[in-house]
Amino acid sequence: MADQPERIPQHRHCRSCGKAFVGDGEFCGEECKSSAGSVAKKKIRKLFLVWIVIVAVTVAAVAIYYLA
Repeated sequence: MADQPERIPQHRHCRSCGKAFVGDGEFCGEECKSSAGSVAKKKIRKLFLVWIVIVAVTVAAVAIYYLA
């Protein structure tokens, strides 16, 4: 008979670092959980700034169009 391949136990991968771990949740530990939270806050802040720039450029374009 052929050798049976080694079975990998049920596990998950951390959403922050990608490391495999056994347990519940989306992160392997508190450090990854807190770092993922700070990364998400930075992304939200950047997206908010992009929206502000888009609105400012649109308002400026409309103002220039109507005032010219």
